[in-house]
This record gives sequence, C-alpha cells and structure tokens, in this order.
Amino acid sequence: MFILGCAVIAIVTGATLEDYSQVMLSVFMFEQLTLMMLAPPLLVLGSAGTLLLRVLPHHGVGRVVLVAALAALRSRAARWVLHPAVSVAVFLLLFYGLYLGDLVDPILALPFGHLALEIAFLGAGIIFTIPILSDDPLPIRMSYPARALDLGAEVALHAFFGVFLMVSPTLITDYFANPPASLGIDPLVDQGVAGGLAWSYGEG
Repeated sequence: MFILGCAVIAIVTGATLEDYSQVMLSVFMFEQLTLMMLAPPLLVLGSAGTLLLRVLPHHGVGRVVLVAALAALRSRAARWVLHPAVSVAVFLLLFYGLYLGDLVDPILALPFGHLALEIAFLGAGIIFTIPILSDDPLPIRMSYPARALDLGAEVALHAFFGVFLMVSPTLITDYFANPPASLGIDPLVDQGVAGGLAWSYGEG
C-alpha cells in the first residue's frame, strides 16, 4: 500500500499531468485532490510508522531514532496536529483560504509555489487520514462515530466548495485565466469542471 501511494504521488506530480496543471485549473484541482484524498490513505495503510519501529535496532543510531520517534508520538505537538479540529482548519485554509482569500495567485507565481502547494496538499491529507485509518501507535484514538463525523465534515467542505466553483460567474483565480490557445479551453468552463471534481472526487 505504501509503495502504491508513492507511485500515485510520482505519477500525479511527475507525469504529463504536472505540465497541464500549470495552465488548467481542472487538472490542478485533480492533482490537488489526488494528493489530499487518494495518496494519503495508501501511505497510511502501509503502516510505515509501525514498520519503522519494528526494524530499528535497539542500539547505536537505531536506538536514538527509536527514542526520538516514540517521544514525538507521545508529545503534545503530535496530539495537537492529529486532532480533527486541526485537519478541518487546514482543509478550510487550503480550499477556501487559498481560492477565496486570493492567496493562490501570489503563491503560484513564486518559483517553487506550485511545488510548495503540492507538499501542503499531501501533508494536509496525511494529517487528516492518520487518525481515521492508521494502525500505527498514535497519541490519540478516535472513536468510530468521531471518525464518521470527521469524514462528514470534510465531505461537506468539498461539496460546498465544488458547487461554488461550478456556479461562479467569474474566475476565482487569474493564474489560469489565459491557457494556451492550442488547448482551445474556456477558462470559466474549465473552472466549472474543477468544481465538479472538487464535489464528486472529493466526496468519493
């Protein structure tokens, strides 16, 4: 599962999709959703944390890494980062904050802005997924009703954002306003496709 998750990340960020995500909001949204909603569950189901704890030797450098890993797991910071309220806040920031707060244009204009957003999407997805799916030793454990509520909140966030994109009469970002003429794309129609992806793919 972990290797499959790594393969998904490599395909989405390293194949031709990456080129199109620079000029089409729909492809960028597909890339964003894949990094947030598909790759993280695969990585988490691979139980990389448990594997790390099992294979580390209990002497030398291995012991240092083992002690550091266990200390990090038991820290207040880990409890805070893995709390559902944090993942919801991060999702709000990455969807509504980026696009409705006019932050996506200046970030994408930076030399490494696109890569920074990809890393942020993946990190947010991992933070959201770990408390729900992970079998690794965690500082907190969510009950099944709490996991269902967390998923329900995320579904609603995707749905509202997707519908907003689909019905918006204007472009929400200028970065994708002028796609290459050879693609023959209406950026407003492409934005509607991005909204449909945010709704359907995100809920799925």
